[in-house]
Amino acid sequence: MGRGRAKAKQTKVARDLKYNSQEMDLDRLTKELHGDVPNQQNQDDDDPFAEGNYIPRA
Repeated sequence: MGRGRAKAKQTKVARDLKYNSQEMDLDRLTKELHGDVPNQQNQDDDDPFAEGNYIPRA
């Protein structure tokens, strides 16, 4: 037992996603799909221990 409340919540979320309109920036989506998005700094560059960014101490 106990699945009734969880299932009701999932149903509510699914219904909200289906019927409520979401704000979408279609121009931005089009640019992203066509590869016209300006290059943004990769978040991996901020991590000093990410692959390729490690600087050994002298």
